[in-house]
Amino acid sequence: MLLATWNLENLYRPGGPFGPKDKAAYEAKLAALASVVTELGPTLLGVQEVGDPEALEDLAGLLDGDWHLALSEHADSRGIRVGFLSRGLVPEVVADTTAFPDLLRPVQGDDDGEPVTRAGRGFLAVRISGPTAPLTAAVCHLKSKLLSYPGGRFQPRDEGERARYGAYALYRRAAEATALRALADELLGGEGRERDVAVLGDLNDEVQAATTQILLGPPGSEIGTPGFGQPDRGDATRLWDVAPLIPADRRYSRVTSGRRELIDHVLVSHRLVHRITEAGTGLPGAGAPRLPSVDTEPAARRGAPGSDHAPVWVRVGA
Repeated sequence: MLLATWNLENLYRPGGPFGPKDKAAYEAKLAALASVVTELGPTLLGVQEVGDPEALEDLAGLLDGDWHLALSEHADSRGIRVGFLSRGLVPEVVADTTAFPDLLRPVQGDDDGEPVTRAGRGFLAVRISGPTAPLTAAVCHLKSKLLSYPGGRFQPRDEGERARYGAYALYRRAAEATALRALADELLGGEGRERDVAVLGDLNDEVQAATTQILLGPPGSEIGTPGFGQPDRGDATRLWDVAPLIPADRRYSRVTSGRRELIDHVLVSHRLVHRITEAGTGLPGAGAPRLPSVDTEPAARRGAPGSDHAPVWVRVGA
């Protein structure tokens, strides 16, 4: 079984303010995406930045075999949402939510102080049949580190504005990570030793970031530490980030201003982590991902083929 996550980068049909400008550019993008999915060969693929549901259907139509889709009903202001592509197995939706946990208060989202009371994009969880037990997986796309300012600007008026909007983005991403962890708690049900549970997605931050660490649950037993092979009470509710299992020269999923960063993640329960046989980014058996370097102007890649992210994946034995 191969589990993967991939940000498809603005998957829209032609036209509109965000999609490719013409049919030829759209078809080139779909062909590039389909080639990667075909070679990757995932059992279950969590996807982000699906702008048009019909565009994901178009992508699935280019793939050989029997593919099934599940999409969140919750999109952001650009219409993008998360979803799943499943090969041969029909995903059963078990959760689709943007809700913050009851005790988590709204956070400030901009200078106007309008409170943010829920995640900007939905958290979608599905269940499929696994080789030895059902697999439950959630897919997410947390608040971007790319800062946007009033009036649609991507550059601040001054450094004070940059600092404030950096803080607002961090407030939102931390709140969303907390909400996603609450969903993970429900999916694990305190039975992570017996349940196959995965959280997949674009966390928009790296392994040691505080927002990423929120998702792990009880500390200890990290991969590569002496405690990894030692059972403890935290195993029932803990999630493991598979990043340490990815070869060091491939441990990135995006390149920003020339800097490699791993912002797309696969987190798994105790029952899954000890059955992982391989982990990587890009395509299995290939070299390090070749990715474009992106900057703070998101429109620069409008209509570009493929994606500016690499898929992140794990192979799990029976």
